[in-house]
Amino acid sequence: MTDNTQIDADAAEASAKPPKKAKTASEDKWGAKVIGLGFCILPSLLLRAQRRLSLSPTQLAVLIQLADFWWDAGRKPFPKKADLAERLSLSDRQVQRYLADLEAMGLIRRIERRASHRGKISNEYDLQGLVDKLAEIEPDFREAGEQARQARKAAARPGLKDRRQIAKVVKAAGV
Repeated sequence: MTDNTQIDADAAEASAKPPKKAKTASEDKWGAKVIGLGFCILPSLLLRAQRRLSLSPTQLAVLIQLADFWWDAGRKPFPKKADLAERLSLSDRQVQRYLADLEAMGLIRRIERRASHRGKISNEYDLQGLVDKLAEIEPDFREAGEQARQARKAAARPGLKDRRQIAKVVKAAGV
């Protein structure tokens, strides 16, 4: 075999193999097999604002489960109550009550779905209320984070060793 033929054979073999996919940060953190089963994009603000939104741990868990079924902005999630109940180790009736609570809070809206030949099927869930509420409170969290950053920066300044001075700086920053 000539050198050119060997180079052509190597190139053909390399192009026949699928290119190796670069590892993502999520795969580095959680492992490729775990991430390979899927993931859910969730804003950190939802977790940080749980108390501000007056969400119980179970209400938050229900919202997170709904978000896991929400794959793109143009299509609302429509999980069955039984599926949510199984995932959360709750009864169907408990899930129904938590969904009603979230709807009363204005965070979700249940939309009844019907099939022409089968009658009622699983509800669709509009999470726009949650999206709007998070957008409404985002400036408060951004401002508090900025104030905390400024207080940490001020406390790290040379010469600011006295605890009373640090307390003044933190109090002035409103943290």
